[in-house]
This record gives sequence, structure tokens and C-alpha cells, in this order.
Amino acid sequence: MATLVEPSNGIRQRGKHCYTMWQTLFEIDTKYIPIKPIGKGAYGVVCSSINVETNEKVAIKKINNVFENRIDALRTLRELKLLRHIRHENVIALKDIMMPIHRASFKDVYLVYELMDTDLHQIIKSTQPLSNDHCKYFLFQLLRGLKYLHSANILHRDLKPGNLLVNANCDLKICDFGLARTSKGNGEFMTEYVVTRWYRAPELLLCCDNYGTSIDVWSVGCIFAEVLGRRPIFPGTECLDQLKRIINVLGSQNETDLEFIDNPKARRYIKSLPYSRGVHLSRLYPGADPLAIDLLQRMLVFDPTKRITVTEALQHPYISNLYDPRLNPPAQVPINLDIDENLGEQMIREMMWNEMIHYHPEAVYSNT
Repeated sequence: MATLVEPSNGIRQRGKHCYTMWQTLFEIDTKYIPIKPIGKGAYGVVCSSINVETNEKVAIKKINNVFENRIDALRTLRELKLLRHIRHENVIALKDIMMPIHRASFKDVYLVYELMDTDLHQIIKSTQPLSNDHCKYFLFQLLRGLKYLHSANILHRDLKPGNLLVNANCDLKICDFGLARTSKGNGEFMTEYVVTRWYRAPELLLCCDNYGTSIDVWSVGCIFAEVLGRRPIFPGTECLDQLKRIINVLGSQNETDLEFIDNPKARRYIKSLPYSRGVHLSRLYPGADPLAIDLLQRMLVFDPTKRITVTEALQHPYISNLYDPRLNPPAQVPINLDIDENLGEQMIREMMWNEMIHYHPEAVYSNT
């Protein structure tokens, strides 16, 4: 159980109380009572809590010293801006951002999300059997959430099993939008990229200047394969090894399938790889539904221009009986996540404060 401690100055701050979780101090609003720590990462610690005003269980994520790394601060700001606009049952809901005491000098950020039981990575790693209905329902929800995001002009860019939260009743929600981006006005997307390699589309591995929503479809294919086989399909050790593993499974590509590669050096590298006949996915996943294999093959297509779209995937016979377009309307307005990458700490802090205000419109805070 968490230990209640007094703030370091010995005075309880207004509306706040303090707990230690895994050697991390949580200075949180008094309406939240922590239950237990549930996760830890480079950003800090996540604990389950209860909102005593509503009796609702939530997850509180403390991001430690958010301005220590400007890239991480921008990721956090981007996620706050995006989640304020998103309302979809297959996307995690950000319920609250706690207002810090000091507007001009706060260092930690506390985000309050709806509480989920686990994530898809933990389920895949577990010994729990996954039926065809499990696989189908997880894939359907992932595609459904992704269709909504794409309708809002958002690329997630970091889809992987660990970023898909799951409840005991198999509800799935997409989370972690720190790498999300919106389309540029000219139809191009930003090319800077640092996503998890195993789920990275060939056009990103090949440093192509143009990429679009099909990068998320490739990631969905990798995730779906991992659900079917209980292990990653392309666990590359570095970028070139990743490409080799993809070609070994998909087979060597025809000249026309390489036309999308706008980098001559990258195209030469792909052509230089030893010839591969590829492996039929039904051999990799012999127990899978043939319709699941067919859909997977349409997602894991090397050339992004020939890859199935999210809408087409939802209409595929494998999951079409679950999909009703009338129950999945598009986002109301496209979201703009363009943030100047060169913003200084104080401006990022001020923009975060303005995001926090949206959750606390009733309060007037000092500028200290």
C-alpha cells in the first residue's frame, strides 16, 4: 500500500496530498486516493487510484521532471493537445490533468486516464489461450479506433502491443500518442521518426520522404501476426536486419513493387539482397482462420500503395460482420498537432498550463 507522507516543507499544500509509490513521490489532488503502482517506464510511474468524488477507478501517470528533455516535453504536450479532442471508445480517455501549484516553475505532470486491466503485450506473453474470436475482436477494435484517428488527420506512428490497453472483458483502447502527427497541408507527413523497429513499415526503414496512413496499417499487420503466433513476426536487431527479415517472409519484390522507394541507395540495397521465395503466412500460422491469413497478407504488403486501407480491412469478410459504419462516425474536425520543434522550456510550460486549464475551467490560479 502507498505510504502517506507530508510535503517536504511540512505543510500540506492546498488541495494536495502526498504518497510514495515505488520510491516516487506522488503529490496529487486530494480527491484521488492511490491504490497500487501498476507500471513504470522512462517517464515515471503509473498507479491505480480511486476518485473519491465519483467512486471511479482511474490510472494516474506521473511524468517526472518533464522539461529535463525537450523532446519528451514536446511529446507530452502533443499527447495533451490530441487527447483533449479525441472521443472514441477504442482510444484511451484522458480524464484530468492535475493543476500544479506553481505555474512558472512546475516540473512534474500528473495525467489521469481511465483505468484498464492490462495491455496486449502482456496478453500475448501470457499462457492464456486466444480463440479466433479473441483475435478477431482485438483486430476489429484496433482498426475501428485507427479509422477514427485517421479521420481526424492523425497518424499514430507507434502502434505496438504495449500501446494497446485491454480490459478483462476484451475491450481494447489505443494509447500513447507522443509520436502522433497530423498531415501537412501539402499532403506530406513529417519524416522525423523514432518508433519501435519491429512494427516499422518498409517505407520508413527505407527512409522514404513521403508516407501516410498505410504505415499504421503495416503496424496493425505486425500486431495481428503477433497475436496469431504469440511472438513478433519481424524481430529485427537493427534496421538492415529488419528489412532482411521482411523480405525473407514476403519474398523478393518485383521492380514495380519498388517504385515507391524515392531513395536510390535504399532501392539498390533492397535489390542487392539474396533472392527469397518468401513463406506463405498459412505455414507460419497453421492454426489460423484462412480469412485471418487473407487479411494479414493484405496488410503486410511491401509497397504501401498496394496495402489494404483501414476502411477496406474493416469491410474484409474476416471482421465485416462486426463492423457497422453508422456506429463509427468520423471525427468532427481534423486535429492540428503542428508544434514548433524549437520551442523553449517556458513556452512549452505555458502551453501545457493552457491544456490543463481546459480540465479546470472553474478555477482561477495564481501565476506564481
